[in-house]
Amino acid sequence: MSVFRPGDTCWRTAHASRAAFLIDNEAFFTAAFEAIQKARRSILLLGWGFDPRTRMFPDGYDGPDDPDEVGRVLLELACARPELDIRLLIWKSALPISASQEFFPHKARAFFRNTPVRFVLDDAVPFGACHHQKVLVIDDRLAFCGGGDISVDRWDSPAHLDDDRRRLMPRQEEHAPRHEVMMMVDGPAAKALADLARERWRRATDETPAEPQDAGGDPWPDHVPAHMTDVEVAIERTEPAWKGRPMVEEIRRLNLACIAEARETIYLENQYFTSPTITEALAARLAEPDGPEVILVSTAKAPSWFDQLTMDRARATMIWRLRAADVFGRFRAFCPVTSGRETIIVHSKVTVIDDRIARVGSANLNNRSGGFDTECELGLHCDGEAERRAISAFRDRLVGHFMGVTGDAVAKAKIEFGSLAGAIDALNREGRLAPIAPPKMSAVGEFIAAYHMGDPADVSDSWRLGRRRERLIREAREVAEARRAR
Repeated sequence: MSVFRPGDTCWRTAHASRAAFLIDNEAFFTAAFEAIQKARRSILLLGWGFDPRTRMFPDGYDGPDDPDEVGRVLLELACARPELDIRLLIWKSALPISASQEFFPHKARAFFRNTPVRFVLDDAVPFGACHHQKVLVIDDRLAFCGGGDISVDRWDSPAHLDDDRRRLMPRQEEHAPRHEVMMMVDGPAAKALADLARERWRRATDETPAEPQDAGGDPWPDHVPAHMTDVEVAIERTEPAWKGRPMVEEIRRLNLACIAEARETIYLENQYFTSPTITEALAARLAEPDGPEVILVSTAKAPSWFDQLTMDRARATMIWRLRAADVFGRFRAFCPVTSGRETIIVHSKVTVIDDRIARVGSANLNNRSGGFDTECELGLHCDGEAERRAISAFRDRLVGHFMGVTGDAVAKAKIEFGSLAGAIDALNREGRLAPIAPPKMSAVGEFIAAYHMGDPADVSDSWRLGRRRERLIREAREVAEARRAR
């Protein structure tokens, strides 16, 4: 029985003739550029952030006329192909966040003003919430979904080099190493993501874009092999309760279902890990004598001071809870670093359960992503031998690239040492997967962590810290009791 249940743990399922995993934005930007060039009727983009100055093929030099800047690429396509409908729907971020991005995406409105490219900033969310979905759809035939935005500080290669001039930003500063993951699908699964994007556009503008006429063609990038063929893809969402629409919490429910489903390994890559509900579900599995191992990969320290103040402190409490529950030694919490010990920002949102379930999307393992922000992800639940090998290879490649080894080396070490944790312990000789060290907490820090400041669970507790704390404690207790009752 699949863990993906339409109307409960997912929105819908749809067939994909091909599916592929894109590790880091070097792969995403290259694939997206080729797909965009092949577009015949429509390009739809949903994003948390967007900067038209983003280079798709950075080379370490930045000038005023770089032909691979995404804004220039889209404008040239729109002018050359009048039949091509290009729409960009980006979150209208709060000013403090916009300021950290040089006031992009707000400045992008001027870039596209009086051009054929339709650019809209979307503020159709409750105050304090954000649109966090990252989706790109070409001709309703090909779609990308994951954690990566098209912005000037997002590109990196899987090598995550200490000094890589290709990470150059417009002000001639080099941004930090960064890890992202996207998933690419075609067929009806891509059409479903296009439906989601058009509904978002309708809510933001009161205009419903028409479905593009079928013009044939295949926008799948020629250089990207399909990692899986003929699979059912689940699409999961989070949406806040707002303007008469009920809260959509498919991703939160799916997180709990996946944790309960695990037999051997729960592998999590995520920017944030602050949810007491998810933590308690993991703690219950760690307490089982024959339960799964839990591997968490996150960032050593959040890049922004606000997230350090809020998310990092709450994460410390969650990690202490799991370490206390780990009586059988099956929990690992790592932060990746380069060979020169520079922090790699983990912005990916990946869940792999055993070798049967793989999920890639925009949702963090925090409270916001369960019921306050908008999120979208893709999931696979496979029982076929070929598909299971592909999921295992995807996870092993992720783990290996952090340590500078191949996925095959990880697979071999798993056999030799009996588990993914054992393989990491054996291969991590240079310490590039470092243990996460929770920060020391003052009384203020403990208060922030206890009340999850900056991390509401839904609209009803967004400005009520006491209600939020009571709800999260209650949900965590219910999860623990439900597991013990099984």
